[in-house]
Amino acid sequence: MDIGLPDISGIEGVRVVKENFTEIEVLMFTVFDDDEKIFEAIKAGASGYLLKKSSTDEIIEAIVSLYNGGAPMSASIARKVIRSFQEGSYTLKEDFALTAREKEILHCLMDGMSYKKITEKYFISISTVRTHIRHIYEKLHVNSKAQAVAKALKK
Repeated sequence: MDIGLPDISGIEGVRVVKENFTEIEVLMFTVFDDDEKIFEAIKAGASGYLLKKSSTDEIIEAIVSLYNGGAPMSASIARKVIRSFQEGSYTLKEDFALTAREKEILHCLMDGMSYKKITEKYFISISTVRTHIRHIYEKLHVNSKAQAVAKALKK
């Protein structure tokens, strides 16, 4: 979804989609790379954020990654997200009754790690990662990784 749509902002469009179809993953595909729009899109429920200057291969890779549970972002966007964590002295102030492992996995998601990287880091199966993530979603009352990260950042 693009941010600059004629009748409704793409950010509002993401909200509408996620409110009505929680299982749909939305990839923002836009020219806007300012922090405010990036974080508003993620808070609205976008599961990824790609700039229009991305190559065809990057776009295809992002769609496949999204389909496989990833949260694809252009490198410059990922850098902005990381910088915001670093500058904000990020800590998870509220634990939402997450287990120690769920907190570790949530931090991995916040660092942009793929499920495969998480399995390698903690020596667990992809199925176990998915189970932990499902539990995180339930405890945080969210429907996507982007929403989980946004909520953790907010708290």
